[in-house]
Amino acid sequence: MKHILVLGAGLVAGPLVRYLLEQPDFQVKVASRTLSKAEKLVGDHPRGEAQQLDVNDEAALEALIRQADLAVSLLPYVYHPLVARLCVKHGKNMVTTSYVKDAMRALDQAAREAGVILLNEIGVDPGIDHMTAMRVIHRVQEGGGEITSFTSYCGGLPAPEANTNPLGYKFSWSPKGVLLAGKNPARFLKDGQVINIPGEELFDHYWTVPVEIDGQVIDFEGYPNRDSLPYMETYGITSARTMFRGTLRNVGWCATMKKLVELGWLDEEVREGIAGMTFAQFTAGLIGSEGDLRRDLAHYLHIDPESQVMSNLEWLGLLSDDPLPLSTGAPIDILTARMLEKMQYAPGERDMLILRHEFIAEYPDHRERITSTMIDFGIPYGDTSMSRTVGLPAAIGTRLILEGHIHLTGVQTPVVPEIYEPVLQELEQLGITFKEEREEL
Repeated sequence: MKHILVLGAGLVAGPLVRYLLEQPDFQVKVASRTLSKAEKLVGDHPRGEAQQLDVNDEAALEALIRQADLAVSLLPYVYHPLVARLCVKHGKNMVTTSYVKDAMRALDQAAREAGVILLNEIGVDPGIDHMTAMRVIHRVQEGGGEITSFTSYCGGLPAPEANTNPLGYKFSWSPKGVLLAGKNPARFLKDGQVINIPGEELFDHYWTVPVEIDGQVIDFEGYPNRDSLPYMETYGITSARTMFRGTLRNVGWCATMKKLVELGWLDEEVREGIAGMTFAQFTAGLIGSEGDLRRDLAHYLHIDPESQVMSNLEWLGLLSDDPLPLSTGAPIDILTARMLEKMQYAPGERDMLILRHEFIAEYPDHRERITSTMIDFGIPYGDTSMSRTVGLPAAIGTRLILEGHIHLTGVQTPVVPEIYEPVLQELEQLGITFKEEREEL
């Protein structure tokens, strides 16, 4: 019997825990700050166990890791290096869906010496995006070609029929994570030129991306996602002249988010003395308004008072007399709470995950465009697409490690065939599939 420790019981944990409990030789312990969430995930399964854990209690965390064969960390990314360090210390494997940061990368040699794998970036973005990209890239390279251009977009969005609010977005994962991502600087390569975008200018740089969904072409907004350049080396396409990884949102998101950034609603500095304030009072304080808030806000943001952006800010209630949901906190925390209240999925509504790669491949005798597209929908009254596409790759990776099918050690991501081939094959059996198209140029 293999013992798995799942740290965290958030929005994407359900499919992962259920998958692992379906394996006959796995014992699964879910540890969470909120015991009831862990208990709900394991139910009354005979090989499931729930435990309360304050992850800041390092001794308690270490004791749980010591008892496990593998730890899956679904905690906020800042905790992953701590979990990884304890896993290395006790010779345990680890799986996480988050990006590899410097603190994690620094553990590579120690993990190799301990004979354990720290498998990161095995969710959807990052995760399925890497795996499906590498499958095409390796095939092109094996056929004597090279990738000269790579463009990729990913978006977790409401399904078209569930797109019912002005911002075109509903939360299927960490709301604060969505907002924090809107502060990231970005860098990409376009036609041989490196483009750098400061975080505060991120939402100035977006363009229309048409995607066909169930026979209907829908326009989305695409904008850069972090630093694309390191993936040229990761993917083995260092000679490419275009390298771009982006995010998809419904039309109107970028213009609204740009103004929220300008207003300071994404600031992380805690504000004291806000108890009893209304949203209108708080917004007025952000811009120094003492008169007509609507007029002053439009002037401050350099927008028409009748614009869609102003309408969106009003729909969020940022000019309303509603009381703030927190008595103390940073603007981003207040906005997170407000958006979570206003932008949730209704019972039975589906989310949708779009992942689309476009490659230009050059061979000695021809060029071709290859597109690879995944459009996955959530299950009404069941799992979201986000939870399935994040949780299932991590669960499959966990099983492959524990059953001895992956023999790698150190800090790894799923860009090698030993990992991505079996994971993608099983995802396709679970209904998470890609449609590939080729066009001669």
